[in-house]
Amino acid sequence: MKKLILLAVMCLVYHTLFADETTPKPQSDAHLYGHVIDSETGEHLPYVTVTIPGTTIGTATDASGHYFLKNLPTGTITVEARMMGYDPVRHEVSLRKGQSLELNFEITENGITMDDVVVSASRSETTRRKAPALVNVLDRKIFDNTNSACLAQGLSFQPGVRVEDDCQNCGFMQVRINGLDGHYSQILVDSHPVFSALSGVYGLEQIPASMIDRVEVMRGGGSALFGSSAIGGTINIITKDPDRNSAEVGHTITAIGNSSSYDNVTSANASLVTDSRKAGLYVYGQNRHRSGYDHDGDGFTEIPQLQSQSLGLRSFFKTSAYSRITLQYNTVMEYRRGGDRLDLPPHEAMIAEQTDHNINGGSLSFDLSSADFSNRVNVYASFQHIARKSYYGSKQDPDAYGRTHDLTVATGAQYIHSFDRLWFLPADLTLGVEYNYNDLDDESIGYDYRTKQKVHIIGAYLQNEWKNEHWSLLIGGRLDKHIATAHSMGLRKIGDSTIQPDNAQTKGKIAKIGYLLQVTEVE
Repeated sequence: MKKLILLAVMCLVYHTLFADETTPKPQSDAHLYGHVIDSETGEHLPYVTVTIPGTTIGTATDASGHYFLKNLPTGTITVEARMMGYDPVRHEVSLRKGQSLELNFEITENGITMDDVVVSASRSETTRRKAPALVNVLDRKIFDNTNSACLAQGLSFQPGVRVEDDCQNCGFMQVRINGLDGHYSQILVDSHPVFSALSGVYGLEQIPASMIDRVEVMRGGGSALFGSSAIGGTINIITKDPDRNSAEVGHTITAIGNSSSYDNVTSANASLVTDSRKAGLYVYGQNRHRSGYDHDGDGFTEIPQLQSQSLGLRSFFKTSAYSRITLQYNTVMEYRRGGDRLDLPPHEAMIAEQTDHNINGGSLSFDLSSADFSNRVNVYASFQHIARKSYYGSKQDPDAYGRTHDLTVATGAQYIHSFDRLWFLPADLTLGVEYNYNDLDDESIGYDYRTKQKVHIIGAYLQNEWKNEHWSLLIGGRLDKHIATAHSMGLRKIGDSTIQPDNAQTKGKIAKIGYLLQVTEVE
């Protein structure tokens, strides 16, 4: 029955997404075509994005540098050509019904790349040059040039950001921004806070590079927009959007030190876009195998053994010229083992830290704007579920096995209104509400120890940004109501103290409610 229901749902989704492709609709027969060239060399540039700002209408130049936009709105419209590393160029053109016009672009290379589009500074699309806060962008070129297989490796090349390994046995990594610990930084996926404290323990290595379009890093406090975790900074992972029909397969082998340990990564992705560009699908997969690495030859790993498989997709459907639905899903299966005697069961080794993860996550969002782009609405829902089997023990302890389930759900809505003039300058007013739910069930089987913790966070934020070509002023605020419990750590009231083991579970709990705790290390 479940299989039949799933089949019926998939058929319904397919019909909804692609019925528009076969349903006749009135056409304007107003078309634009042309090419995009480099102003310095005169060479045609492939895969340049050509869009009508404020709408969902757009395309990309083909391998020869040419583009075609069909059945466009009539009247005076603005057309923009944009490419990473080049200054964007805009042209206005007037179209009549049944008219086809040639519109060519010449764009100039810009090594500073201050015109990259970012969303993290104000929760709406703007260029880095006009953003109210400093935002650094890690694009695909950085991940490719540094042979980065995951998020952690790419972040290592970001100025002002430090990725450090805090556990040689388990490979626990955290990111430091402005010198603050990892739990002071908010990690977002497509601007959604589904990266829980548990996923943050190993999550920097569990996000494959093949799903990443770019990473936006905003150093400094962003709590007014993203909540209490964004004290040190914000890391926003923007996943890849399908932009053209393409396919890619690759394999890399990286030697670790002067040893026989290697990091093997096989990745594949494919992108499919309909002729009308109203629907698109991007799928990706990655298989990674990393041998354990013992640097000093003492029999204990400095880098744990790692085996992971990831699979995911991102799809969009444009319901109109001013609205769009986006669906994203990913799954990760990961096994890691550190310590000594990796060939034996963990309870037969002197020191062993072993985890077996099964992670599923996804999101659904709807974007709508008015014809003049003065009003914009975004509604979203996202989730991440982690199932983990673990062993953290020493001296052949048979009771150190555990299992964990962690569910994070986030939903929210945001409204933006653009004023031509509010008092003294043009302004963008942003209003939003969010709800975040986390359910953690952590059990140490042999010790009869179990943690059950639920966290509800209800938040609302408001900001207003005045800006023109020379000035920008941002005022904002946020109110969060935390409904949480620290009972799992033996903390019932203010002033209570407890001693907890120094392991990944404890670190995850501290990251969850660290703003309520004072933590001291003891021997």
